[in-house]
Amino acid sequence: MALLVSLLLLLSVTAVIAQDSSSPGYYPSSKFRSVGFYQGFNNLWGPQHQSVSQDQVTIWLDSTSGSGFKSKQPFRSGYFGSSIKLQPSYTAGVITSFYLSNNEAHPGYHDEVDIEFLGTIPGKPYTLQTNVYIRGSGDGRIVGREMKFHLWFDPTANFHKYAILWSPKEIIFFVDDVPIRRYPRKSDSSFPLRPMWVYGSIWDASSWATEDGKYKADYRYQPFIGRYSNFVLSGCSAYASSSCRPVSASPFPSGGLSGQQTEAMQWAQRNYMVYNYCSDGKRDHSLTPECWS
Repeated sequence: MALLVSLLLLLSVTAVIAQDSSSPGYYPSSKFRSVGFYQGFNNLWGPQHQSVSQDQVTIWLDSTSGSGFKSKQPFRSGYFGSSIKLQPSYTAGVITSFYLSNNEAHPGYHDEVDIEFLGTIPGKPYTLQTNVYIRGSGDGRIVGREMKFHLWFDPTANFHKYAILWSPKEIIFFVDDVPIRRYPRKSDSSFPLRPMWVYGSIWDASSWATEDGKYKADYRYQPFIGRYSNFVLSGCSAYASSSCRPVSASPFPSGGLSGQQTEAMQWAQRNYMVYNYCSDGKRDHSLTPECWS
């Protein structure tokens, strides 16, 4: 009996260790130099709801407006990141985001790569939504490629690092250097190839953001605040020569993930992923051929 109890205890401890083991072994956020907010970005909208102090930008949403910012130049590949701190308490219906897009250059036919924090109600965690759009959002065939996660920490307690690696081969999403999703280029038709800008914003998405619109933004709790710092914009500008070499977020100059990074990604998906569009039987997967394989 004592041996059995010891064995069960060992298995339990091993399971806890496995649950908490997420070290990727490689930390791309330490490889790229950060830029000041004014060095890399301009206000896009809601300037009265935006403040900058020591290269930390704070944006907020109230009943009159939200706010957003945009990189000064477009990129055709790169590693783009920011440390972000979210607001606690009631944030239902509110989206705090960091993303790539060319919507203004190609309205109705744009590409987009999203990190979006879906607001929540007290007692329930934030949902981090990653998404990829390719040439079609807004033209009657809105094809999102959402994967959603809960996080292994409280994103309202401190700043945490969030990043997107976009190369000609793949898109990788990172949280505190842990790769949580890899979206490979399987065909030109399912991968964003046109230059994109880098954005951050906070806005009211009550119609869908929290439990498919069940909970709306409640302006009794305003203002809703998002804080950003440590911006990284490292990549090939759309204006750079064609010889610009895409950056890597792995130990391999050619890109991809190491074995340890892959294990960390599998850990994140196994323990914290709460939605995968490829596993959704209600979706029309003729529009998402990358799911077939």
